[in-house]
Amino acid sequence: MTKLEQDLVAIRRHLHQNPETAHQEYQTTEYILACLRRHGIRVIDYGLTAGVVAEIGGIVPGPVIALRADIDALPVTEQTDLPYASRIPGKMHACGHDFHTAVVIGAGILLKQLESDLPGTVRLIFQPAEETATGARWIMEHRVLDDVSCIFGLHNKPDLPVGTVGIKAGPLMAGAYGFVVEIQGQGSHAAVPDHSVDPIVTASLVVSALLEVTIRTFDLGVRQAVLKRFEDIVYGVSSALGASASIRWVQGPPPVNNHEGLTDFVRDVVAGTGLRVVEPKPSAAGEDFAFYQQSVPGVFVFVGTSGHYEWHHPQFDLDESALPFTAEFCKELCRLALTRLQFHDPLAFYGEADEEQIFDGP
Repeated sequence: MTKLEQDLVAIRRHLHQNPETAHQEYQTTEYILACLRRHGIRVIDYGLTAGVVAEIGGIVPGPVIALRADIDALPVTEQTDLPYASRIPGKMHACGHDFHTAVVIGAGILLKQLESDLPGTVRLIFQPAEETATGARWIMEHRVLDDVSCIFGLHNKPDLPVGTVGIKAGPLMAGAYGFVVEIQGQGSHAAVPDHSVDPIVTASLVVSALLEVTIRTFDLGVRQAVLKRFEDIVYGVSSALGASASIRWVQGPPPVNNHEGLTDFVRDVVAGTGLRVVEPKPSAAGEDFAFYQQSVPGVFVFVGTSGHYEWHHPQFDLDESALPFTAEFCKELCRLALTRLQFHDPLAFYGEADEEQIFDGP
């Protein structure tokens, strides 16, 4: 193992042993800060109570680009026999955010070695609370993206082999909605059930008709049609049985929607690093990186990690050999993006935005 690989494995395992859930990532934040400062990477104070923003470059004037990692764990009890299994009961890095954090730290270490030659600034964002779909918006509220030209993110993918990167223009991960449905009926004596409107019976029929626990779509036009159909079923079934109903929508992230022009650029970078580009199947999982893409052009990729279990499984693990070359890929992506932006009109680089995919609430 190279020194970098040893360091990244150690970072990932420390984080894995010490998971913290959304908006509680205080020790995680301190550990990331220590790693960055140990390598002379400057930290930028945006007033965050959890999460870290750091920068590399800026010696040569130029654009600012961002590379994002999510840092939160899940309220899951780990069921592995790993020597570095979670030490915190009921909490686990069951989605690989420890991997993402180690990768972006590694990319920062590599970029620091090139700092004097970078034609601009790379901003590293270690974001809290991805799992609750609140962290990205919180980062944006602190104006971390105000001067950013483009942003990149990644997620490990256990069903892709190590050495592959899944890249797809357009929708990659689904927009998600939760909901709370309240049914109101009319009680009566058990001897005269025909005088009642049983809300439990009504609710069970609504559930049978919907067969939904969340609503996930890849297109905002489809989303509107699905939400309308959902409402028709809830109100229609309830009304038919003499009950009343109300729906409260719980907003999740919009679809991750990779910009076509920028995606082509990322695909070229991957090919140049010797990794294999694959066309991934879109995931129905949600990802709040999508909020960033509504503010600046961005691309989100899947990195193959040859795992045996899917995200959020209590036996989730991944192949750590993917750490060093993923960090190298992220370093090259940032370096080449700055070079490209330095000499090209950003609008020509990105193409036109897809206005129909702008998230506007339910």
